[in-house]
This record gives sequence, C-alpha cells and structure tokens, in this order.
Amino acid sequence: MVGVLQDGGGGVSALAVAEWAADATSDAPARSGKPSGSLFGGLSDGLATGLFAAALAGPQRTILRDSGDRVAWCGRPSITWTYAAAAEIVGRLARGIGAWRLPAGSRIGLWFSGGAESALAHLAVEAAGHLPCAMPALWDCAQLSAGIEAAGLVAVLTEGRRGARRPAEDLTRAAMRHFGLRYLAAFGPSVPDGVISLDAMALERGVVEPAASRGLVTFAGGDPGRPVYRTAAAFAAAVAAHLDALPLTADERVLTLLPGHDLRGLVTGLGAVLAAGAGLESVLPFDEAGFRAALLRPVPTRLVVPALFESALATLPLPWTVRVLDVVHRAPARLTLRTIGLAGPQRLDSLVLGEAAVLTRPGLDDVAATLADPEQALLPRELLDLARGVDGDLACRGLACAATALPRGETPRTDPLAWRSTGYRPLLSGGTAVSIAEA
Repeated sequence: MVGVLQDGGGGVSALAVAEWAADATSDAPARSGKPSGSLFGGLSDGLATGLFAAALAGPQRTILRDSGDRVAWCGRPSITWTYAAAAEIVGRLARGIGAWRLPAGSRIGLWFSGGAESALAHLAVEAAGHLPCAMPALWDCAQLSAGIEAAGLVAVLTEGRRGARRPAEDLTRAAMRHFGLRYLAAFGPSVPDGVISLDAMALERGVVEPAASRGLVTFAGGDPGRPVYRTAAAFAAAVAAHLDALPLTADERVLTLLPGHDLRGLVTGLGAVLAAGAGLESVLPFDEAGFRAALLRPVPTRLVVPALFESALATLPLPWTVRVLDVVHRAPARLTLRTIGLAGPQRLDSLVLGEAAVLTRPGLDDVAATLADPEQALLPRELLDLARGVDGDLACRGLACAATALPRGETPRTDPLAWRSTGYRPLLSGGTAVSIAEA
C-alpha cells in the first residue's frame, strides 16, 4: 500500500505534521511516560490528536509494527510505521472519509482482526470527526448484521482478507439488509466491487487536522446487541488509571497478543502507547515463530498477554529486554497466581470488568487484596474508585469507568460521580479475593 511512505523522506513528513498540528504543541505528552501535563497524557481530546502531538515531539519514533506471517494471513506485508508516517496516512484517510459528507459524529464500524491497519482506521475515523465503533473479528455474518443494527452504523471499514474469510465480501451481503449503511471501505487485497479502497484513499494527497474525538464504542462481552459508549475523556482516564500502576516511557514498546476491538485491548495497547509516545507491536493472529522473533528485538518491552496464555509463557524463557509482563484477566476469573519465575520481569495484572473498567495493579495478589477491601487500596481515586456494597457486589465510579449503553439516534450522557454496578462480585476466602464472579 504505502511502503514508500513509511519514512516519508523524514523531514517532509515531520514538517507536514508540524503544520497540521501546530495548535497541539502545548498538548504534547510528557516524555516521562507518566500521564501529566495536558489532561490524562494528552488523550482527553482523542487518540488522533494524541498521535499528531506525539509526532511533533518524536516524528521518527516507531508507533506501529506487526509481527508474524501477515502475507499468509491477510495478503499484506508488515510495515513499520513511524509517528510521522502514521500521522500523514491518518490525515489522508480522514480527508477521504470527510469527502463522504456524513454528519459529524456519525457511527462508523471497524471490523478488523488487529494490527496496524486496525489502528490507522480507528485513528482516521476519529480524526474525521466521527465515532469509531470497534467490532470483534470473530463475529459471523448474523452477528455482524446485528451489530450494525444495534449501533446504527452508517459506514464500516474492514479488510479484504482475513485468513480464509473475506470480510469485505461479507459486508457487501450484510449491506443489502441495512439501508442506513451508506459506505463500505476496506484495505486490500480482494476488495470487491462496491467497496471503497482504503489503499487508494491513503495515496491521495492532502490531509486534515484531526477533529476532537467524540468518544468510542465497543461491545460488552462481544455481544452485538450491547454497544457501549464512552467519551474521549473517559477513555483517556481509563488509560491513565491503567498506567498509574506503572508508567510507560517513550523508549518502550508494548508487545501485545490482544486485539484492539474492546476496552482491554485498546487501553493496554493503542491508548497506552499514545499516552506515552511509545510503540505498539502486535502478534495477530498468534504465530509462535513470529512471537519468538518479536521477543528478541532489542527494544525495552512491556509484554501484554491474556491470562490463558500464562501457563504457556511459563515454559518460554523471556529475554532481558522484557522489563514488564502485563497479564490481562477478563472477569469472571480465578485470582490464583501461576508463578512464572522469581527472576522474571516486573509483573502487572490487569482485571477487565466487562467494558466498564480496567483495574491494573502490581501483581495478582494486589488485585485480590484490592477487591477484598477496595476502601483501603491505593487506587487513583480521582480516576477510578471501587467499593463493595452490603450485598458484596463490586461498584465503581470515576471518569475511568464512565461508560453507558449506546442508544440509537443519540449520544448518551454519563455521570462520572455516580456509583454504578460492575456486574461482578468478589468471592473471598481468608480475607482476600480468590475469584471474581458475575453478580
């Protein structure tokens, strides 16, 4: 697609970014990696604005990279994207999407398996002034149709090939049942007739400065009938609460095995790296050879893995460059520590409470203690507060968990000061939480 634009000649891309984002210089995220300066690491106006601001501070830093056999999976080569190149392509895609003349804040679906194209599409939709709606790649055609209907989508961006599937073709069939679905677009290859080529759009000259984000939409439990909305400030707060446990620095990369279609993947992945000006490398779909090669890259690394992968990881010696291991648990879950080794990297554990909140603590014991007695825990309470009710159910409040069901036809309001149920209940034994179950 745009391999020749990867470095963009260096200076040209950097100067262009500087011109487009001149108003964002005061919002550039601090190089320390600690969310500071502008609110929540510069992400309160959105991820795309954060991208352009970070491109000013470090245009030649790497932001996106894919590992594994991408050609076999989606027919596309792996491209390493600098901040300058990513900002340029996001600006071009946003300009192309703007040419569709959709009303500001229109809901646009993102149906990707993960990787750089998924991140670029998300950023472009946001930069164009619309509402990105991330949809799980595993949905079948019936679920895809239900998600389009429930979220009230007017456009969907996807990929032409995903393993044996042809998502763009699936979308053309789904579009026949949804008269409000006006635009379909896809990265190639295998882009069918009637679907706009995002590759061609990315080659068109001309960019737009990113609009302030209108938030984002994910789907609770991957259920196509349960879209969930959160504002840009709420998402920025969720990222800041996650990074409060251990800040990420601009010199690090996040190496993740999680897709970016839900709160857990977006907070620990794209959101975290943009808050710090760091890099994001994805191993999707999982490929053992690609994963091993990615691990050996001489870059300070924060490795993000789902809890189900932990036992397999215990058999794999991690290189010294892996400084932090973030194990992500999705409630309901057991809170039993599986030791990886005393000499291993510093450990974080992130507990995902549906699409409501991400609780990240320095170790699973700390997660268990926090759930058992949240009032005594060292939480960033200005962002995320937890409490157990008289019935034992876990409630939360704060901007980091200010999410709500997405109705059709209107943008809902949320009250970050209101207590709300997480839908889960810690199960205690010996004064600590041994698991968390549905309430």
